[in-house]
Amino acid sequence: MDLVENAPPSRPGTDDRPGPKPGIPAYGTPVFVPAHPRSVAGTGLAGRPARVPFVVFELFDHPALGTVAFAFTTLEKLVDALGEAQPWAATSLGPLAEAVREQGVTVVLDPRVAPGTPNWRPEDLAAYAREVRQ
Repeated sequence: MDLVENAPPSRPGTDDRPGPKPGIPAYGTPVFVPAHPRSVAGTGLAGRPARVPFVVFELFDHPALGTVAFAFTTLEKLVDALGEAQPWAATSLGPLAEAVREQGVTVVLDPRVAPGTPNWRPEDLAAYAREVRQ
């Protein structure tokens, strides 16, 4: 939530830089993205074994666009679409779009998702938590 609360203020009206095209959110628009933590075995300081953490953005199949990343402009929209057990991360729309574009993935903002089909269920989240604790 820090990202949302600390979002930069809008640019003053005297700013000559071009803004986003109509209907396109600004580059720094905060969004909520289906994501979850992962880690891999690595080597830490002094050559000791360590877990290296990272975040995985979840991708989805889209009938017209192929593989897509979902991004939601509010947390409520994410929960309404994917369920309250859905893990998520907050990020900025521009860097997300640039990162996934390199993989041939498009970002779909506030997608319509078939109702009643949560991506994660509470029992999925509990099983995942047990798995990562090992």
